[in-house]
Amino acid sequence: MLRIAVPNKGSLSDAARETLIEAGYRQRRDSKELVLVDPDNSVEFFYLRPRDIAIYVAKGSLDAGLTGRDLFLDAQVGDAAEELMALGFARSTFHFAAPAGVYSSVEELAGKRIATSYDGLLSDYLQDSEIATDRIVHLDGAVESSVKLGVADAIADVVETGSTLKAAGMEILGEPILRSEAVLIGQTGKHPQGLDKLIQRLHGVLVAREYVMVDYDVPREHMDAALKVTPGLESPTISPLADDNWVAVRSMAKKKDMNRIMDELYEMGAKAILASAIHAIRL
Repeated sequence: MLRIAVPNKGSLSDAARETLIEAGYRQRRDSKELVLVDPDNSVEFFYLRPRDIAIYVAKGSLDAGLTGRDLFLDAQVGDAAEELMALGFARSTFHFAAPAGVYSSVEELAGKRIATSYDGLLSDYLQDSEIATDRIVHLDGAVESSVKLGVADAIADVVETGSTLKAAGMEILGEPILRSEAVLIGQTGKHPQGLDKLIQRLHGVLVAREYVMVDYDVPREHMDAALKVTPGLESPTISPLADDNWVAVRSMAKKKDMNRIMDELYEMGAKAILASAIHAIRL
């Protein structure tokens, strides 16, 4: 039975749960439930602190886990675990930040005290960069307050909108240290039974979220032009109608382009243009 770790709380938890449900897996209804068995899919889910998931997977206690890329790298498990696929949700960036107007570049942080909740991630970055400092101040939360309270000169933290930093009188310095999102991780070089199916299902969920199915009728004389607008993944499905002058077309299209595509089809004479959600897909 495949053993998978799932975040038990935090910003990752709800989105991970919804993704697994869309992928056809049973998920817990009670947040106090620590283990759930899905006998239909031969999977056992363990609900753990997101920060601990990489450690359990790396040690071989669990086969795979859903966690954040930042948390995975911060765990410093080396080559014992690897990222199997990005999951497209819980996106964030990891940045240096400092009091507004005090520093003009990241290089000026050399030798300064840097507060963070991600000691491992920051240590690895500093070792690979030209910023020489070992003065990392570990904090479990409220990192933005550390400078005002005098325990640090700058911070390195996850930034989503930047509004919290601005409220604390801080500004971002330099390029992102890391661009993070939810990821599926597994033991390096090991592929237990059921893992390929999990990856395939999760990939199907991500594609289904990105595309819609577009159906429309179009005059045969405009069919070639219409097919250039909706080429589909492989090729569209074309069906004859009772009126030989018309054909029905079905094709997958990017959700973000849906309204533009519908407008273009309408302008070339297409009728009965319908865009519908895709709930599941296998490619």
